Amino acid sequence: MKTKFELADVVRQFGNQLTVSERLNLRQVKVLNSIVSCRTAALGGHEEACDSCGTVRYSYNSCGDRHCPKCQAAKQAFWVDDLVRNTLPVKHFHVIFTAPHQLNVLSLHSPRLYYELFFLAVWHTLRLFGYTHYGVESGSVAVLHTWGQNLSLHPHIHCLVPAAGYTLDGQWKAIGKRGNFLYPVHQMSEAFKGKFLDSFKRALRKQNELSLFYQQLEQAYQTKWVVHCEPSMAGAEHVIKYLGQYTHRVAITNQRILNIADQKVTFLAKDYRDNATKKPVTLDGVEFLRRFAMHILPRQFVRIRRFGIYNHTTKRNLALRFCEPDKTIEALIKKQQPPETKLERFERLTGINPCICPVCKKGKMVAIRELPRIRSPDVLLQNQTPALT
Repeated sequence: MKTKFELADVVRQFGNQLTVSERLNLRQVKVLNSIVSCRTAALGGHEEACDSCGTVRYSYNSCGDRHCPKCQAAKQAFWVDDLVRNTLPVKHFHVIFTAPHQLNVLSLHSPRLYYELFFLAVWHTLRLFGYTHYGVESGSVAVLHTWGQNLSLHPHIHCLVPAAGYTLDGQWKAIGKRGNFLYPVHQMSEAFKGKFLDSFKRALRKQNELSLFYQQLEQAYQTKWVVHCEPSMAGAEHVIKYLGQYTHRVAITNQRILNIADQKVTFLAKDYRDNATKKPVTLDGVEFLRRFAMHILPRQFVRIRRFGIYNHTTKRNLALRFCEPDKTIEALIKKQQPPETKLERFERLTGINPCICPVCKKGKMVAIRELPRIRSPDVLLQNQTPALT
C-alpha cells in the first residue's frame, strides 16, 4: 500500500546532512542509497499491460535489502509458512533476552562481535537450563532486534522455545509440564549476564581494548538484567505467526511515518509506560536518520538463527522426525501435484495477486517491455573514508 510519506523521502531530504554531521561507514551509506532507489527507475523494471482492458502499468524492481521497509512482506510470509511446516506439534514459549543500555557503546563500536556473542550467550543459557532442569537437548529459533519504538538502540533477542527435547539416550521428553513455567527467569538472567559479560571481556582482552570499556562492563555487572518468558496460549502455529511479526521487521515502517516538515520527522511509536498507547514522536530529520543508521547490521550477518533440535545439522545427525508422515490419500494426491510457484505461494499466504489488473480486476498484467536501469548519482555523499564494520 502506497503511503504519503516513506523512509526513502527522509533519506532524500536529510541524507547529505547526515553524512556531513556523522561518520557513516560504507555499509550504512550503501543501504540508505538502496532504500532511496527501491522501486524507482534507477533499478529498471517492466512495462506491463492488461490482457483484458489494455491498462498500462510501469513496475520497477525492488532493491531487496533487508533494511528496506518495502522488501520484507513476501520474505516474512514465506518464512512463517516454512517454519509452521517444520515445527514440533508441542507447546512453545516466547523468551526474550535483553541487554542493558550500558553496553550500547560496545554494540556501536563492534556490532558484529557484540551480536555474535549475544546469540552465543542466549543459546548457552537455554541449553544449560534444558540439561540442568530436564536433562534434555532442547532447541530455539532466535531473532535479533536492535531497536526500541522511538528508534533508540535496544538490542534484544526473541526466542521460540519448544516445551520438549531429546535426552542423552535419544528418548523424546516433554518439558515445562507446569503450564506457564519453563525455566526460572531470575536464574536465567544471572546465567545470561555472566556468560555474555565473561565472553565479551575475553574478546576485548584479546584485542587489547578491555581498558577502553572497563567502566561500562562494570556498570553492566551491577545492573539487573531482564529475561522475559511468555507461554503460548494456543498451538504452535499461533506462536509462530506471532513471532513472524518480529522476523523481517525493520526499525521503522513507512506506515508509521506521519509527516516530514520543517526539518523534522513525525512518526508513531508505542508508549509502553502508558499501556502501549500509540503516540506521535517528532525528531529532527538528521537525528531520525542517525538513529535508523544505528540498526543497519553488518554485511551478511545472520539475524535469524536455529539452535539445538531446530538446527538443520542437529536434525540431520539425530535423524529427528517432528511428526509422523501423512499417509492419507489426500497427502499422496498433493505430492503428485506440481510445486507452487512463488507467485502462487504469495497469493495463498497473503490473498493478494499482484498480477491482477488494478482497474478491471479481471485481466492479468503481462510484461511487454523491459525498462533499463537509469544511472543516476547516489543520493548520499560518499567522500568519506570510514572504517568498515
